[in-house]
Amino acid sequence: MRQPPERSAERDAAIDALLPLAATHGFGAAALRAAAGPDADLLFPGGATDVIEAWIDLTDRRMAADAVLDGLGLTKRVRTLVATRLELLEPHKQAVRRAAALLALPHNAALGARCTARTVDAIWVAAGDTSADFNWYTKRAILLGVYTSTLFYWLQPNVSLDHTLAFLDRRLAGVGRIGRLTARLRAA
Repeated sequence: MRQPPERSAERDAAIDALLPLAATHGFGAAALRAAAGPDADLLFPGGATDVIEAWIDLTDRRMAADAVLDGLGLTKRVRTLVATRLELLEPHKQAVRRAAALLALPHNAALGARCTARTVDAIWVAAGDTSADFNWYTKRAILLGVYTSTLFYWLQPNVSLDHTLAFLDRRLAGVGRIGRLTARLRAA
């Protein structure tokens, strides 16, 4: 997997300053300069996609730091991490919409896929997953479907965080049913 983007306190501060503007002005150079000053181009030489990738990485780090996972089983830890991530993003929902639209463009699709894969991996790592065999891939592939469907459900107009977390719970319950069915079929 590709390495995360460059990390620094200056870049993190610039992202935090940009987020209130990004909802209405996007992630372009003008909004970035308004938030981070004239050195914005030096902090994010790749422009808007560089900012978005760094924001996703910053959210991954904050998610792992903020989630309270003590005493939870693996599924509950994963659920808590996804919920924590959405709670961090809630004040910036319109900026997430703009970022998702930019990453959905054909020339940015590979970056979008890498960022999503890194987020899913960050969730599993923070949840304490230590698998190193085929399970490593299957866990991430399954969570990729759960996480992306939950994110896009949340991005719909008039969908609350509570409704989204109920949606997430249904997705995780469905994955659990599939796992139990597979185990019964193997036993048979």
